[in-house]
Formats: sequence, C-alpha cells, structure tokens
Amino acid sequence: MRATVLFLPILLGGLTLSAPDPVPEPAPGSEAVRAVVWGSDGHEMAARTAVAGLPGSMPAFFRDAGPALAYLNPEPDRWRSRTQTAMDQAWNYGHYIDLENVPEGSRALDAEHRYEFLRILYEAGVQRPEQSVGFLPYRMLELYQRLVAQWRLWRAAPPGERAWVEMRILNDAGILGHYATDASQPHHTTIHYNGWDSDAPNPQGYTYARDFHGRFESDFVSAHIRQSEVDAAAEPGVRSVVGAAREAIWDQVEETHGLVETLYELEQAHGFDPDEASPHPELEAFAAERLAAGADMLRTLWWSAWLESAEPEPEG
Repeated sequence: MRATVLFLPILLGGLTLSAPDPVPEPAPGSEAVRAVVWGSDGHEMAARTAVAGLPGSMPAFFRDAGPALAYLNPEPDRWRSRTQTAMDQAWNYGHYIDLENVPEGSRALDAEHRYEFLRILYEAGVQRPEQSVGFLPYRMLELYQRLVAQWRLWRAAPPGERAWVEMRILNDAGILGHYATDASQPHHTTIHYNGWDSDAPNPQGYTYARDFHGRFESDFVSAHIRQSEVDAAAEPGVRSVVGAAREAIWDQVEETHGLVETLYELEQAHGFDPDEASPHPELEAFAAERLAAGADMLRTLWWSAWLESAEPEPEG
C-alpha cells in the first residue's frame, strides 16, 4: 500500500541532502493509504490564477465565481476518511498516476476511459492497477466531459432553471481544478511520491525522506509562495483543446513527470525548508511555476469545455 502523506500543513521535517537508509514501505493491507495532494493554500492560489486569466467572453457568473472556485479546489481532500471506506476508496486513486508502472507498449495511454485503461493494465499483468498506477488523467477527463455536458444544458435551459445548472457547473469546475492542480506536481506522477522509492535504483543518492511530499507542496508553499508569484509565472492568454482534451491531459502529466528528477535535485542541492528565512530562489521559482502550470491547464480545460458545448453532441 502507499504511504499516507496528508498534504495539509502538518509535516515539518529537516533537510536531507544525503541519502539515509531506505524507509520500508507499509505492508499490503496496512492502514496506510496514499493521500498526496497540494496543500489548501497551493490549490486555492492555482484556482485564483486560473480565474484571473479567463477571457471576457466566458459567462459572467463563472468569471465572478472566483472565491467559490478557489474554495472548491481543495474539496476532494476534505473527503478523505479512514472510517468511511466506500467514499475513500472510490476517490483515493484519482489523485495520482504512477507512470513508471504503466508497461511500455501496452497502449494504456490510448485508452478512451478508465475501464479500458484498467482492462489494458490487467491484460499486461499489472497487479492492482487502480492502486499501483492510479487514475489521475481519467478523473480529469471525466470531469471535463461532465462540464461540457453541463454547459450544453445551460445553453438550452429556460431562465428559471439556469441558476440550478450554474451551481452544478461551478461545483464540477471547482473539483476539476483540484485534479488539474495535482497533475502539475511531479510527486503525483511517480512511484517516488514521497521520497525516492526504496526498491528503485538511486545512483544519484536522492532523499528517501518520508516527509518530502508534504514539506514541499504544503509547508514550503504555505511559508514562501505568494499569489503574486503564481500569477506572474502563469502563461498569458488561454488556449483551446476542443477535440483533444484527453491528449492535452496526458501531455500535462508527461511534462510534469519529466520534472521528477529536477524536484529531487533541488531538494538535494538546497532543501525545501519551510523554516528557512530566505530560501534559494530556484526553490521558490519551481514551486510557483508548478502551481502556475496547474492554473494554466485548469483555465484551458474550463475555456475548452465552454467552447465545446457550443457544438452539438456528436452522434455516438
């Protein structure tokens, strides 16, 4: 099972600039469940940046809903529970995708939906793929497609019903924001999600510290990253991925995964220390840029869902 890392400001650890002895993973069947998420501060900053860059042609109720969308961005983390296991197990595996565990040549990345993805992984011999691989790209795609459907309903709704559809749109858009932001954090795309995996080769001596995930994306972000830094790191404007949302989501995940070793190198060189009065500028720039990347993707998906809803649903 995956080790628990509650990405709220509770994990404060010292720097690890040389590799200590590996820490064993929890045994299968133990209580530990993987819980890896940007801290609430990071999620909310990403949502505010995404809203700020929306085009003026986006419906006004959506552009004016920044506070609600920021509140909803951390929402899936509020559903975590060790006692309400049906809910916890239903959503726990949507926060990450461990690309190292996707067999090369399996065609899994071409799957149209999560059940085809699971089938391909099972056929490739992956054990417990929902846990060992995760569903992050498909959770994003599912919410994107639901937004398209809701926007189509909004366009056709009589005046007396539009307000109800708007509540549904804002809720789904806010929840989508959580996963789009998760997909910008390298820890969410790798088996090295909280310190280097102790069963994997580690010739560079990257840290095995089991506080790394929380210390980086919750404690460090809360202590040192400000909204203005995330805003400044965001891309100007917005792009459309209408007709190619699945491909765009996978592109984001793979780009983020390409930064896993960069994240570990920064930890090794400078340490993401929330208590450091003046952290190295590269650390602040990396964290802000990753949050901005999540905001950029979120704005892209919001905007594209609105545009796609103007087209009639294709006949299946």
